[in-house]
Amino acid sequence: MPRIKKLFQLKYFSSLFEIMRKTSRKLPYLRLKFSHGIPAPTQFKFLKNSSFTDEVSNQTLVFHLEGALLKAYSLFPYFMLVAFEAGGLFRALILLLLYPLVWLLGHELGLKVMVFVSFVGIKKEKFRAGTAILPKFFLEDVGVVGFDMVMKYKTKVAVTSMPRIMVECFLGDYLGIHVVVGKELKEFHGYFLGLMEENMDPATMCINNIGLGCFRNSHNYHKIFSRCKEIYLVTEAEKKKWPVLPRKKSLKPLIFHDGRLAFRPTPLNTLSMFIWLPFGFLLHITRIMVFISLPFKVSGPLLAFSGMINTVSNSNVESSGEGKKRGMLYVCNHRTLLDPVYLTFAMMKSVSAVTYSVSRFSEVISPIKTVRLTRDRKTDEETMKKMLSKGDLVVCPEGTTCREPYLLRFSPLFAEITDDIVPVAIKLQVSLFYGSTASGQKCLDSAFHLTNPNPTCLIMILNKLPGWQTHNTGGKSKFEVANYVQGQIATALGFECTNLTRKDKYAILAGNDGIL
Repeated sequence: MPRIKKLFQLKYFSSLFEIMRKTSRKLPYLRLKFSHGIPAPTQFKFLKNSSFTDEVSNQTLVFHLEGALLKAYSLFPYFMLVAFEAGGLFRALILLLLYPLVWLLGHELGLKVMVFVSFVGIKKEKFRAGTAILPKFFLEDVGVVGFDMVMKYKTKVAVTSMPRIMVECFLGDYLGIHVVVGKELKEFHGYFLGLMEENMDPATMCINNIGLGCFRNSHNYHKIFSRCKEIYLVTEAEKKKWPVLPRKKSLKPLIFHDGRLAFRPTPLNTLSMFIWLPFGFLLHITRIMVFISLPFKVSGPLLAFSGMINTVSNSNVESSGEGKKRGMLYVCNHRTLLDPVYLTFAMMKSVSAVTYSVSRFSEVISPIKTVRLTRDRKTDEETMKKMLSKGDLVVCPEGTTCREPYLLRFSPLFAEITDDIVPVAIKLQVSLFYGSTASGQKCLDSAFHLTNPNPTCLIMILNKLPGWQTHNTGGKSKFEVANYVQGQIATALGFECTNLTRKDKYAILAGNDGIL
């Protein structure tokens, strides 16, 4: 009898939501009241955001991540990110080909198919998509209205249909939600099997919670909100009107993220990427051949014709000239491996570059002389002085790339070498692929960058440092000079300076110190 009674209650609960969904699609918010976890609605009431948050802010909120916080309904882009970044191009293609089947199977079975294709055979200890890649795309999908409602509660419990490993870092680091209820992935000898545990841990689901979700997901809410005394729902149409959460409102700024994809991989966008890849590969080969074989005055217009847009501003800087024994030191922020090459084309003269980590393949195909630093201070100082004695030199004191509008802490080594310092601000935009990685194959960095249809680079060559602001002539400390140059570049770009270093980046994204 108890089992029959429970089954009847769950069926009644689901039927109730079906009626609500059909009759209340135009209603922004609706409240249901329950008593001691038993589905027994007492009233329907329209609520404004203010009354919703003020009335129940001291209680515990149980909210459905996909239904209450994320604007998009489809989970396909997140699993495509896992498939492409953790599994590779072939796995991503399989998931794309199976998308029609996923759509036909519906939410529950389609979710299982996407989990299996994306995770089967992935090694657990090397899976970093949940910490290094997915948070960026989750943040770009958070609705500001849902975020404001969730943040009004001191105690919050997030419930998700996705595997918990995909969302727990995003919720904890950027939204401050550390109680996450989701299914665990089964594993065997450290490898994911592509299957989820059937039941979620209900330990956090105490009685008298407040529930928050979406009408479109309401037929599954008896599993999540059966112990909630009140449930608030929002329509799918209303969610689409929500503005995207501004980056400054998240509890932690997103400074570092990894992965190759620079776009949101919806089914249509992913299909477009696979159609473009053969043409992009040929374009990448063509651009490399132009880089290597032709002089700058000829290769520049040809590269622009191929889609590489290089814009230069404020390029009236002092040249090293024939009378000077030493070259000019150009100090740049670091956006991609090709930063020194972009600067070379901007000035239409050859310069040398030093870098901390570059693959042998990139050294071979580079149209300019590139020397790898050893991270030994004395050795690197001698190397840079020797190269400056032969001509102009480009250095990126951040030591690693940063994709977001932030500047990492500048290493002060360049300030001790010379007083002929010219700051250079670089802003880069790509549409398909990022040409940098923390945990992937660095030999493919330039290939991914050159595969983009129209990579756009803005080069702002700033004024040379005045003598009173240098180390040797002006008496400034090397740290003051480094901070001053960092500030000049940040101001020109509208970026924000940080004290983070390359070690911080690699510790977050790759779990190592970044030394190859």
